[in-house]
Amino acid sequence: MKSLIRGNSPVNGQTAQLTDWSQVNWKKARKIVRNLRRRIFRAKKLGQWKQLRRLQKLMLKSYANLLLSVRQITQINTGKRTAGVDKEVATTPSQRVKLVNEWKIPKASPARRVYIPKSNGKKRPLGIPTLKDRVMQAIVKNLLEPEWEAIFEPNSYGFRPGRSCHDAIEQVVNRLNSLRKDRWVLDADIKGFFDNLAHETIMKQIDSAPGREIVAGWLKAGYISKGIYHETNKGTPQGGVISPLLANIGLEGLEEKLNNWGGIRGRYNKKGERRKVYKLGYIRYADDFVVTAETKEELEKVLIQLKAWLSERGLEISDEKTRIVHISQGFDFLGFNVRMFGKGKNETLLTKPAKNKVLSFCKEIGKIVKAFNGKSQEQLINKLNPILRGWANYYRHCTSKKILSYVGNRVWKYLWDWARRRHKKRKLRWVKDKYFKVIYKKTPWSVSKRDWVFSCESTSKRRNSELRIYDVAGTPIVRHVKIEGSNSPDDPILKEYWLKRSLKANKTLWEKNSKYDQVARRKGYKCPICNDWLRNDEEIETHHIIPIKEGGSNLADNLVHLHKACHKLLHGKKKTKQKA
Repeated sequence: MKSLIRGNSPVNGQTAQLTDWSQVNWKKARKIVRNLRRRIFRAKKLGQWKQLRRLQKLMLKSYANLLLSVRQITQINTGKRTAGVDKEVATTPSQRVKLVNEWKIPKASPARRVYIPKSNGKKRPLGIPTLKDRVMQAIVKNLLEPEWEAIFEPNSYGFRPGRSCHDAIEQVVNRLNSLRKDRWVLDADIKGFFDNLAHETIMKQIDSAPGREIVAGWLKAGYISKGIYHETNKGTPQGGVISPLLANIGLEGLEEKLNNWGGIRGRYNKKGERRKVYKLGYIRYADDFVVTAETKEELEKVLIQLKAWLSERGLEISDEKTRIVHISQGFDFLGFNVRMFGKGKNETLLTKPAKNKVLSFCKEIGKIVKAFNGKSQEQLINKLNPILRGWANYYRHCTSKKILSYVGNRVWKYLWDWARRRHKKRKLRWVKDKYFKVIYKKTPWSVSKRDWVFSCESTSKRRNSELRIYDVAGTPIVRHVKIEGSNSPDDPILKEYWLKRSLKANKTLWEKNSKYDQVARRKGYKCPICNDWLRNDEEIETHHIIPIKEGGSNLADNLVHLHKACHKLLHGKKKTKQKA
């Protein structure tokens, strides 16, 4: 069996100390943790309680779990450079090595309270735990999550492995398009969900799991805001690695309750015939959920029971944001608007980007373009492209062709105004020729032409010579295939299912048959350094096998896609060899 640390052999059964971050065998570490998670999942499914707790204790002490948790917190997560009250970060390989070698289970520290703006103009509180607390939370998450994945409800989609907003939206569509004829929707909002969830609810659910005392310590650790310490007697702070999982655990059981409440209307129809027990529709993404039914009266009764159930957990429904609507009026959910058009046989359910999300996005793009008045065209394109691509990809699974064209036109208008402002004394034709080009795209069957494409020559030798703005309007509409039932990546029986699903998801990262798609396909859409899928929430960079300065090219054969952290690791190894 290969060692987790390359070049070092275990001494007296103990793993040798890490001396260099590049020594870690990430493929091996990932395999160990993945297999442990699957065994925990299986033990829970089979009701093997002693085996479950034994495996969870192994995960708590696992060296591979520690290594992956440190990597996740210090290299991958977006908050890797954000410090807690201890003001500690680990942004260099040597700092990570020190963190691993000196690791001891830390005593819970208060979180650092910061505020971030919300879309409605208000501010959302975030609790930033210390570096060691975040690593410990990632460790504990790996032992708790597979246990709960084995029993989590099928229609819960938020902050769960292998699930997304698009699965939730697809389930909404499936439910409203089914033969059940649900025409009324309870669009519910829980007031201050993360801040008010009762600690007793979470601890009762976790029961006797290893790490229970550690979780209790985090919940009671409090927070520091503007130098003042505040106690926390309820809630799980937003900003913690484990907080979304604890929130899901706190709401576990709601779907089962709703299924029981589904039989509240009359059991017999007008003819006196016994009806089948009716189940309500339920789709939840974290604290945002909808309930569907045939009649408004059913949902009004359910809302009363729902308030009572949530009250037992320290939660309450926001009356201002909660409403019961007919699907012909439509409702917004996760940034989408869902609405039924037509009547009778001509009914059509459409899912579109929510109007307020479209307008706010366009406004944000306009601000960015205006802020780049003094910057180069290349800088502006590099700034906008990931934002435009990310937004378009989020909405490409719904009826959004017209909306994407609208946004594309708005972007073009912003860019045209930007170009004109730079050369007020020049003729419009001159401005057009300088900043907007004609692009020809060849396929085996035809040649297409696009005019007025905002593009320029790249000054970077590492990139293609031409840079162009991302074509929002040209984003292909792709139907999202919803996850089946309660399927989980931790289920050892479903390896083949997740292999196919992951491969399909990774194939959508780049335009089909483009150069970068060919590069990814050559390696099976995986990062060759860590052997994980390219699409796993990590940033992706393209590496030149033979560097440009050594005569390498930008052709597909000389390129390979790597996770950003793996790319840095590879260059770190090369520098070490050069010094030697």
